Amino acid sequence: MACTRRSTIIHIQHDDGPGSLYDIEGESGAIVSRVAPHNGEPVVVKNYPNSFVRTDLDEVLKTANSSNLLLAGFMTHMCVNSTARGAFNLGYSPTVVAAATASRALPGLGDATVPAEEMQAASLAAMADLFAVVVPGASDIPD
Repeated sequence: MACTRRSTIIHIQHDDGPGSLYDIEGESGAIVSRVAPHNGEPVVVKNYPNSFVRTDLDEVLKTANSSNLLLAGFMTHMCVNSTARGAFNLGYSPTVVAAATASRALPGLGDATVPAEEMQAASLAAMADLFAVVVPGASDIPD
């Protein structure tokens, strides 16, 4: 059953400052037009993988009376994972939409590389173990 009720959308933007890959004033750090905020949707700017650390996200969620969270984003193993755990630790009920997340390959031990597909699968499994409900796609979000 698909989720049919209207939800509050909160955009999270990572900022590592001027000249960085995640410079929100630069092209690579900007929110793309396809998912850009509209109609007053809030934007929370963060500097840490966990979107709750040193931001007003908790306050924004409480003001919106939101306790069930849907998470999507990049990178699954870093920011999505950290935010899901942070949400869980604060008493929220996070759901991660797997098809709306992605990871990248990471250096492993020695000369090994951990492929992106393995990072993605392991990250989703780790969150699903306790910190979040993980659903395959948007059509799998419960009401």
